[in-house]
Amino acid sequence: MTSPPAHRHRAAFALAAAVVVALDQATKHWALQALADEPIDLVGSLRLNLTFNDGAAFSLGSGRTAWITLLAVGVSAVLVRMGWRAEHRLWAVGVGTVLGGALGNLVDRFLRAGEGFAGGHVVDFVDLQWWPVFNLADAALWVGIGLMLLSSWREERDGPPEPEPGSDRSGPATTEPA
Repeated sequence: MTSPPAHRHRAAFALAAAVVVALDQATKHWALQALADEPIDLVGSLRLNLTFNDGAAFSLGSGRTAWITLLAVGVSAVLVRMGWRAEHRLWAVGVGTVLGGALGNLVDRFLRAGEGFAGGHVVDFVDLQWWPVFNLADAALWVGIGLMLLSSWREERDGPPEPEPGSDRSGPATTEPA
């Protein structure tokens, strides 16, 4: 017995990724213009301070930009597959948010000035002064992971979702003959 195809939440997945990439690139564009001369102090230790990162998150792996880029492309391909097959809306949004964060930083690696293949530096500007400087894409990665964890927890707690009316899964469950 095979089950009918699961309902997919492709639009939520794609929209989450697109919104994150658009907001990330818009904030980086703003940071390049507004923070070129000096940082902006906001409240407490929070300031906006323009930096360029050739490593991975938190500047780990500095100098290995091409390898980090290749790894990010591979992870992004896996995320596209996961998001495209998502059966739960919250999971789809979480995966899309993580993908958007990864793509936002990949755009920098491919399009910003740097050395060699995909050697561009990622624009970072949110500076807490007690944590490595980061950007909206970095924050989106963690928010997306949180949404995925929440979705997993909810599914474990509540069981599989009810089929939506009109979906191909809305009929009665079939049982094996006794």
